[in-house]
Parts: sequence; structure tokens; C-alpha cells
Amino acid sequence: MKNKKLQGNVRDAAFSILWAVENNQAYSNLLLNQTIQSYGIADKNKGLLTEITYGTLQHQMTLDFYLEPYLKGKIEPWVKTLLRLSLYQIVYLDRIPAHAVVHEAVEIAKRRGHGGVASVVNGVLRSIQRNGVRSYNTISDPYEKVAIETSHPVWMIKRWAEQFGLEKTREMALENNKAPSQTVRVNTVQATPEEVIEMLESEGLHAVQSKLVPECLIVTEGQPVRTATFEKGFITIQDESSMLPAYALQVEPDMDVLDMCAAPGGKTTHIAEKMENRGNLFAMDLHKHKIKLIDETAKRLGHTIIQTEAGDGKKSVERFGEEKFDRILVDAPCSGLGVIKRKPDIKYTKKEEDFARLQEIQLELLDQAARLLKADGIMVYSTCTVDSTENRGTAERFLKDHPEMEKIEVSLPEELGLKNTGFVQVFPQDFGGDGFFISAFRKKRMA
Repeated sequence: MKNKKLQGNVRDAAFSILWAVENNQAYSNLLLNQTIQSYGIADKNKGLLTEITYGTLQHQMTLDFYLEPYLKGKIEPWVKTLLRLSLYQIVYLDRIPAHAVVHEAVEIAKRRGHGGVASVVNGVLRSIQRNGVRSYNTISDPYEKVAIETSHPVWMIKRWAEQFGLEKTREMALENNKAPSQTVRVNTVQATPEEVIEMLESEGLHAVQSKLVPECLIVTEGQPVRTATFEKGFITIQDESSMLPAYALQVEPDMDVLDMCAAPGGKTTHIAEKMENRGNLFAMDLHKHKIKLIDETAKRLGHTIIQTEAGDGKKSVERFGEEKFDRILVDAPCSGLGVIKRKPDIKYTKKEEDFARLQEIQLELLDQAARLLKADGIMVYSTCTVDSTENRGTAERFLKDHPEMEKIEVSLPEELGLKNTGFVQVFPQDFGGDGFFISAFRKKRMA
């Protein structure tokens, strides 16, 4: 394939992102901004670029199922990526005329390949336009049918179906293919939600207060990260589900608190707000460059109680000593299967064997946290996944190994209406946020 990019062209830019994801295991969310810059994509076209890139990734397996009957003989991998991108627009986007999509695809094929490739691309797309796509109702295996319909690997659908049932699994997989809500958290040390809504509206954005988490605003128009409201530290970009661990910790001003896996700092700064910026809040992360992100966010928000340091959470007792903290958050490294909506590439890169390795890391972190916690202290274990092994499985193994710890009810905003006994699994379809797990434990006073 020739590397002849079409400067300023949205579809060629989308193609280059998809090809990098396919070829170099690159992350689509990181590539998107780089590509917007390098291609010089106009502001009015950024939304379309995001939509067709993520849409093609989200529906990749479905698109391959549709393409399969039309592909005769061997086809170069990059041509298949181009066909997926084009077919996504024809099948899923009503506002773009099919002839325009075909014309653009042929131009990209000519520029990056040769006339023969262009005629193959033209022939396949024209045939699909004439004959339509086949139905997945022809698939007899129920797991495979849901996998193709929702574009999730069969092993993932089977695993979830064993854990939650096939109907709930299908609901979740369909939800994963929707565009995520744009949510921000109000910095309650600086302003009220009502005041921030006014600030955003004065800058031409539209925001409404969430019915579930009081400091969460749902922004339906505009880009909050580009506002003075953001620059001046009145808001933080954060998913609604990930605002729940700070509630579960039940922090108060003047406590000693540790966020063990803190980067990029969304939960750390939320905890600081719940502490009214009073007390001692330590934020650890393994990577130095990620610690910088926490420092920058804390500075922007005006939080002065956060002390950051790079370090391995699995060695944190060495660093701090035993029984030093009133509250500890372990928002552990996980498979990330709750954030597929934001990072669709996760579906295709995760492997089933990853789970056992992740659970061992999670248990090591929890073991350290138990030793760091004062008597009567509370620790919260949370993940952004929906996998039972990493969630309930890890929490139950931890409790079995730590008789000094007891499960307690997870403290959450009343509006959520979630009654619980210490383990809370939030699904993406529950209220449109990320999939998330939260559990809470108290250290008993030993006689």
C-alpha cells in the first residue's frame, strides 16, 4: 500500500486510524487527536471523523459478516479496512449518500493502491448497494448470533452469558455500540451545579444536572474541555459511573486518605472535593508521566491537599508503614470491559487468559491496602470492568484471606436506588455510564 494521504480528507483520515489500530495495536482514542492535527481536519468535520472511526470499530465483526459473501479470492488487508469503513457509512449513516461514499472509497483506493484495487472496491460496494446485506438470523448458534449482531468476540459473549445470562449480555453488548454521554463533574469546592450550568450556557454549551449523581452534569452540546469554565477549574471531564467510588469511601475533612492507583486523577480530585480540600490525600501511581497528569489537574482545580508520588502500589507498605490511613481507594488495573463504549478496540485485543493474571495483581494491591488501613478504616475496591472473576471473584478471595476485614454496604447517592450488601455491579445499560464495580470493606478492631 502506498502511503499517499489525502490532506484534509475525513475518510482518508479515518482509514489511517483504523489501519494503525489493526496493524500496530494503536489505541483509537489516542490516535484521533494526533490525526486531526496531522491531516488538518476542519472543526466542522471532527464530529464526522470521530463517528465513522468509532462506528467502524464498534461494528467491525458485523461489517465483516456483511462483506464476506461479496469478497471473491484473496484481498489485501488494507483494502478490507477501507471496505469496512465505507460499508459502515452506507449501512449505519443515513445522512451520507451512498454514491458519495463509494466515490471517496474509490479515490482512496486509487491513491493508496492502483486502478485494479479501485475497481474491486467499486464492484464490492456497488453489489452491496444493489443486493443489500444478509441477515444474522441465518446464524443458528445463539452465542455466535449475538456476537455477530453486536460485534463482540464469541468467547466474550459466552463468558458474560455464563455470568449474567444471554439476554442481559445482548443488552450490554448493544449498549456498548452507542455513543457515550458527555459528562462533567462540578468542582463543588468552587461552585454549585446550578452556577456551573449557567457558566457553560454563557459559553454556548447546553448542560443538565444528572438525576443520579448531584455533581454530575450531562453536556449535550459543545466541547466542555474547550471552555473557560474548564480552564478555570470549575469542572472535570469524568464518566458518571466513575464518580461513585468517592461516595463509597465516605471521606470527611481532615482525614488521611490514599488513592493507590490514582492516575489520571479523576477520582483523586473528586475525593479532595468530598474532603473540602482539608486533610492529607496521597495519590500514587506506577508511572511518573501519569503523576504529572494528576498534578496538572489538581493545580487547575485549586486542590492543595493532594500529595503525589510515583511508586508501585504493591510495595506501598514499605513506603508508608502499617495502619496509616483512615480511607484507601484501590481502583485497580483491570480488563476495562466496562469502557468498550469509549474504547471499542478493547473488544478485539483482550484475551480470556488475561483475567487470571489481572486478578493476582488486584489481590496484591488489596493485601497492601489492608495492612495500610487503620482499625475502623474503610477501603474501597473498584474496577471499570463487568467481569465477575475480577469483581466479585477478587473481592471474595480477598475477604477469605483477610479475616480482619468485613464487607460493608457501599455508600452511594440515594437517587441511584441501588440497595446493596457490599458489592455493586453497574452495567453500561443501567444509566448510560461505563460498566463499573464497587465494593467496600471495614477493618475490624481486633480484641
